[in-house]
Amino acid sequence: MNNIDFSPLFRSMIGFDRMTSALENAYRSEPGGYPPYNIEASGENDYRITMAVAGFSQKDLGMEVRENILTVSGGRPDDADESRRFLYRGIANRSFERKFQLADYVKVVDARLENGLLHIDLRREIPEAMKPRRIEIRGEGKGYIEGSPKEAAA
Repeated sequence: MNNIDFSPLFRSMIGFDRMTSALENAYRSEPGGYPPYNIEASGENDYRITMAVAGFSQKDLGMEVRENILTVSGGRPDDADESRRFLYRGIANRSFERKFQLADYVKVVDARLENGLLHIDLRREIPEAMKPRRIEIRGEGKGYIEGSPKEAAA
């Protein structure tokens, strides 16, 4: 297995520790896996994760967001019914845990189970202070911006 060395990035990038750890985790995780899922963008700030969780009921599934990691898990009790004898068992009856790294300001806004598909809707909600804003440029003699050094000297 090849390793990726992110140390050159640390020379010029400050505060991106979480991004590099997310890249390393994504590189280490196996592709595909169980259960299968889709990730789609339905707008500039809206996303949806759809997971195929056939056979799981709402009470068998769990979701948690902690430190920008969305964890979806599912578990069912084993079939301990001795009266059933399977000739072939192709439907998986196993537990799972799937993790998704969320970017800053991405929140889970809805989750619902329909026809064996778990739909998780996410939205990036950038705080007002982080959004770009237009700054007025004034000409000479039109006053100063409140709290500016020239106003304090006057």
